[in-house]
Amino acid sequence: MSITTLDPKTALVIIDLQQGIVSLPTAHPVGEVVRQAGALAGAFRSRGLPVVLVNVAGGAPGRAEQARNLGQLPAGWADLVPGLNQQPVDHLVTKRTWGAFTNTGLDGHLKSLGVTQVVIAGVATSIGVESTARQAHELGFNVTLAVDAMTDMNPDAHANSIARIFPRLGETGTTAEIIDLLDRTRV
Repeated sequence: MSITTLDPKTALVIIDLQQGIVSLPTAHPVGEVVRQAGALAGAFRSRGLPVVLVNVAGGAPGRAEQARNLGQLPAGWADLVPGLNQQPVDHLVTKRTWGAFTNTGLDGHLKSLGVTQVVIAGVATSIGVESTARQAHELGFNVTLAVDAMTDMNPDAHANSIARIFPRLGETGTTAEIIDLLDRTRV
């Protein structure tokens, strides 16, 4: 469903736009994804709405058929990209699983602020973004996904999440549509 509304207390959650991940090949130019995510962050901050910046610094234990090769991460790998213009008021979450809500306290933090909706952006669409959206939906948040502020390493996985998964979890919209809705619904 295309974006129709934003709750008065909506938070922006940006997933894994960090040095080590944005250096990987992606389906869409990562510079544009960072630019759109940065525009969203600026719009949320200027309206006094919460911004959550998420990075990943490891992986969950357990076997998988595909190698994860996280091992020893190089220095600076988890550093957020400058284009997000991280501010002292932003909430930083460091995760070690795909979803930003697992063992991070993010649910409690957002609920303590009265947040009822999240707008999610970042990398990778089919992994960190989708997992976080699924968790947010399961925790009772209204979910909106900024489709032009995300990408994936696999174009087919990206397209599948956008076309088949996200409409079942919430609403989708572009950065411009989300900012326009912020402009129209703020008191």
